[in-house]
Amino acid sequence: MQPFNLRPDQLAEEMLDYSRKLGKGCQNLMNAEKIDTGVTPKVEVYAEDKLRLYRYEAPAEVVQNKVPTLIVYALVNRPYMTDLQENRSTVANLLAAGQDVYLIDWGYPDEADRSLTMDDYINGYMDRCVDVVRKRHKLDKINILGICQGGSFSLCYTSLHPDKVENLVTMVTPVDFKTPDNMLSAWAQDIDVDMMIDTIGNVPGELLNWTFLSLKPFSLTGQKYLSMVDVLEDEEKLKNFLRMEKWIFDSPDQAGETFRQFIKDFYQNNGFLNGGVQIGGRTIDLKNITCPVLNIYAEQDHLVPPDASRALRDLTGSRDYTELSFPGGHIGIYVSGKAQKQVPPAIGKWLDERS
Repeated sequence: MQPFNLRPDQLAEEMLDYSRKLGKGCQNLMNAEKIDTGVTPKVEVYAEDKLRLYRYEAPAEVVQNKVPTLIVYALVNRPYMTDLQENRSTVANLLAAGQDVYLIDWGYPDEADRSLTMDDYINGYMDRCVDVVRKRHKLDKINILGICQGGSFSLCYTSLHPDKVENLVTMVTPVDFKTPDNMLSAWAQDIDVDMMIDTIGNVPGELLNWTFLSLKPFSLTGQKYLSMVDVLEDEEKLKNFLRMEKWIFDSPDQAGETFRQFIKDFYQNNGFLNGGVQIGGRTIDLKNITCPVLNIYAEQDHLVPPDASRALRDLTGSRDYTELSFPGGHIGIYVSGKAQKQVPPAIGKWLDERS
């Protein structure tokens, strides 16, 4: 070990600097305005129960792809992660890349929704949103961008409705749910999900949120708050930090029956690889997916390890399959500056070449 050589005067200087930053930061916190959720202008084009379908407003000078793209986010977190801040927005950069972007906001399920199944979400809500977009643009098929669990839903949807999907993009999407490095999957194997859902109904968002945080407890529950003092002085950096905190703890409850099926069919039975997933009385077969597929994964993803996503390579019936790797993590792929320069433009270019 290196000897501790910090002189008393240096220690005193660091303590004074820390106190100064903390004092300035507390003032900035007191003056902080309400944190917004999503920054790109949008209009609501469809609503059903808790669900809202939005279309984002594109810059006037951008020529848009005539085939719109529908973003399907996970149920477990809020979709404004894709549009978190002005200079780091996946949505804004997709618009800048010439894409016409729609997004499904699933809302916040309550006890009235505890019996909603994956069939309700995929063949119900999602299919009706796709039909709304198709009708608005007078098209038979549209593009779909599925993110995380929303990517798994999008794979199921495209398997069931290949006649409605022009191109499919999956981002940090779990396909093989039992890779050796998947800690979340290892925890899920011994859950008695039937007892859980029969007892509590909907799954509290706070429970799932703390489960995710527990995967990296030091960095996600301790280290970042120790380091927070370094951003407190800068009002813009502080605002971005608070936006991220708001998103992390803005966790909807999960409809009990959908959670039951998703855990059993995918995490416990690895249904994309082993088969047997039934939705609406039909079996999911990824070989039914014959449209072009772009599969994007993050190389340091602790929630969806790269091998969990790359498993898609040999499972679809598509003759046009492309992979794109990003050197970052599960969240960084949406919000890091490097990701914004690479990922949305690549998606836009890939879609333009196939639309």
